[in-house]
Amino acid sequence: MCAVCGLDNPYGVQAPFYSMEDGSVVSLFRFREEHQSYPGRVHGGLIGAMLDEMGLRALWAKEGGEFTYGVTLSLEIKYRKPVPYGEKLVGRGVVVKESATFLTSECAILNERGDVLANAVIKYYKLTPQQIQAGINEHEEMCYLIEDGVNEIAV
Repeated sequence: MCAVCGLDNPYGVQAPFYSMEDGSVVSLFRFREEHQSYPGRVHGGLIGAMLDEMGLRALWAKEGGEFTYGVTLSLEIKYRKPVPYGEKLVGRGVVVKESATFLTSECAILNERGDVLANAVIKYYKLTPQQIQAGINEHEEMCYLIEDGVNEIAV
């Protein structure tokens, strides 16, 4: 039921994520009218949520799997142009710094022409899944691989 990646969340973005050969992560997605703030524009909070999701997934792409988890410490966003809903968008994230405890990713949302609409520098504190879910009721909707036939993405 994640607001960004939850494929069963009827209100969410339902964004798929792809681990690229260069260690980055890419998402091909569309925001919908329900995600707007002003008419024709996506709400800044949802833009931030998408960038944040890509940041940790960039680590998973680099590692080749979902081995490390973490929580967001800071999210510095630059809103460069209005992000439209109903149009194809590309998200891209890459790890730029990593230690045993911390991680920094740079992420961007681009339109089909390659214009950067919003980008962010995001810092995470690494935690185990057990540390993150301490005190919460676990459910089956953790991340899982869905084969969709996408093998190449030109970025």
